[in-house]
Parts: sequence; C-alpha cells; structure tokens
Amino acid sequence: MPQKRYIVALSCEERETLESLTTTGKTSVYKLNHARILLKADINQEGGGWRDQDISDALDIRVSTIERVRQRFVAQSLEAALGRQTPSRTKPRLLDGEQEAHLIALACAETPEGQGKWSVRLLADQLVELGYVESISHETVRQTLKKTNSNPGCRNAG
Repeated sequence: MPQKRYIVALSCEERETLESLTTTGKTSVYKLNHARILLKADINQEGGGWRDQDISDALDIRVSTIERVRQRFVAQSLEAALGRQTPSRTKPRLLDGEQEAHLIALACAETPEGQGKWSVRLLADQLVELGYVESISHETVRQTLKKTNSNPGCRNAG
C-alpha cells in the first residue's frame, strides 16, 4: 500500500474548531463533510487517522474528495480545506460587454430583407460584416444570446 502523501495532523485548536463546527451552529453540508473528513483523517487522534476508504464508507463520500480535502489542508490551510475549491480554469470571454450589447441590439433590430427572423449564423456574419468582431462562430452567438436571455420584448432573434 502506498504511503500517504498528505498527512493530516490537527493541532488541539484546529480539532476543537472542527468539533464545534460539526456539533453546533448552522453551516453548509460540504463544510460539515470536510470537517468530518479532517477529524477522521487526523493522525493525532487516539488510534491514529482513518484510511481514506474507511472514511469514504463511513461518510458516504468519494475517496477522491477525501484526498483533495487532505491535500488542501496540508498544502494551504484549514480554511482552504473547509471551503469550496475555486475553479482553476476559466474560459476567457469571447465577447466583451460592448460586443455583447451590439449583438443583442442587432438581434432585436429589423431583419435583413428577405429574412423572416435572425438566425445565429446570420447574426454571426452580420457582426463580422459590421466590424464588431474579426470572427465569431454561430455557436458563440447562440450561447451568448442564451446566457443573456436576449431581450424578452425582442421577437426577431431565434
């Protein structure tokens, strides 16, 4: 069996904080679960820390979650281990606020002659033609309109 890389060794103060968190007050379920994980994984308790699989079985939490909570506690802090992990990757926005505004305004404007309503492909082509963007996919237009819910009074976009 491989040696654990992230060993949880709680101080007396940390243990007291976690025990009071799990027994009193109102807090979110994920924070309670993370506190329970740390309490059970603590090597300073009588009998030593529990194995990840035993914690998983007792708390009905995935082993991968237990490993991540351990890692954040050791590498960062108790607060980091109790909190939610912020996404490390975020996709950059493809349209800035001004370009988004132009897209919505265009979607609510009169459709080109011969068109019954705006299609996302037509909107994408028109944004490029008017010089608001160098290039844009119809899928970006669709997702942007979906995200902004367009203007409910606007009936031309579709």
